[in-house]
Amino acid sequence: MKAVITVIGKDMVGILAKVSGTCAEKNANVLEVNQSVLQEYFAMVMLIDISALTCSLEQLKTDLDKNVQGMTIHVMHEDIFNSMHRI
Repeated sequence: MKAVITVIGKDMVGILAKVSGTCAEKNANVLEVNQSVLQEYFAMVMLIDISALTCSLEQLKTDLDKNVQGMTIHVMHEDIFNSMHRI
C-alpha cells in the first residue's frame, strides 16, 4: 500500500530531512520525491510505502504537522489520491 504526502509553504532549511525522518520513525519507506523551490516557496510531493506503517495515516499527519511547523501538509492513501485525480 502507498500514500502521497504533499508539503507546501515558505522554504526553510531541513524540510525534506524532517519529513523523511518522521516517515522513517513510523516505518514508512520513501519511494519517490519531487520537490521544487520557486523563489521563497517550497513544494514537495512524496510517495511512500505504508505496508509496514506503525501508526495510522492520521497519526502520521499529526506527527508531520508537529515536526514541520509552518507548512501545509496533506497525507492521503493512494486510493483516495487516485480517485481525486481521475479524469
